[in-house]
Amino acid sequence: MINSWEYKKEYNNLKKDILTSIDKVLKSGNLFFGDELRKFEKKFLKINKSKYGVAVGSGTDAIYLSLKALNIGKNDEVITVANTAIPTVSAIINTGASVKFVDIGKDYLIDIDKIERSITKRTKAIIPVHLYGQSCAMKHIIKIGKKYKIKIIEDCAQAQGATYHKKIVGTLGITGCFSFYPTKILGAYGDGGFVTTNNKNLYLKIRRLRFYGMEQMDSSKWWNKKYFAVENGTNSRLSEIQATILNLKIKFLNSFINKRRKIAKMYDKGITNPKIIKPIQNKNNKHVYHLYVVASDYRETILKIMKKNKINLGIQYPYPLHKMLAYKNNSHTKLDNSEKLSKKIFSLPIYPMLEEAKVNKIINILNKI
Repeated sequence: MINSWEYKKEYNNLKKDILTSIDKVLKSGNLFFGDELRKFEKKFLKINKSKYGVAVGSGTDAIYLSLKALNIGKNDEVITVANTAIPTVSAIINTGASVKFVDIGKDYLIDIDKIERSITKRTKAIIPVHLYGQSCAMKHIIKIGKKYKIKIIEDCAQAQGATYHKKIVGTLGITGCFSFYPTKILGAYGDGGFVTTNNKNLYLKIRRLRFYGMEQMDSSKWWNKKYFAVENGTNSRLSEIQATILNLKIKFLNSFINKRRKIAKMYDKGITNPKIIKPIQNKNNKHVYHLYVVASDYRETILKIMKKNKINLGIQYPYPLHKMLAYKNNSHTKLDNSEKLSKKIFSLPIYPMLEEAKVNKIINILNKI
């Protein structure tokens, strides 16, 4: 069986080092806010070329804490897309703010020509989602943000290592929000996330908010010696165990990305079936292919045939968020592309440990359908 994603081969390759690292953490007697976390935060900031940042409990928390640190909440609106993972919008709703959905283009990314018409006096932020591994048109989005004095928070959960005009995603907005969910390009073996920023005050606030509003890990503060919160925060910690796994895997990040891009090129060249629409890579973008998403009017037939051939394909995402009961009351305009594409899209297997022979098998069967 060829699965749309799996981690077992990767784990077998790294098993000895992973178990040694975890054992070291458990023997240290420190499970949170220890050396492994500090090492990882430094490494992650270095590869993402950001001045400041903190590891948090999940990618959802990264967005939530960014919004809270910017004092965005009740009576405010945040613009984003409906073809994204639920966490993007869940984080917004959990601050008390409401969502304003904007439609997408053929590249599955936010349609920059439709953003301004959705802005109101209540709009406080735009969250462009760098979906499937490709950056949104940030030059235009940043220009809109400056014009209306709106903050830009980047959702980079699926785009670790992607670039836009040679700039790394996560460095273009006021914050960059990353996820280390196991399926991600840099995945832990549990939940985890990260917030990057070049704003020191924002960094200090997010660092407090992730741990109940306390000034942890700072012996210069008198209240560090007591159980003392300076503002109301939440619990969003990356454990030492997940940090040590990420410290090990981050060494292979460029290799992981290169393998994904290599598989994507094989699909680009090999798939010749005219009924399958391949993804667009926009100019001046480095696509890192968290997912390789195609579209077809014959999706259900293709999925059934592939399954008979022991190949599992995925659908990201079958329902636009504005169609879900949880978010139907949030303000949105007509989202024609989001709705049409949701009925056609499906993703092909793409992960670093996927063998070329299996990729070729997938291509050959797709072309025969």
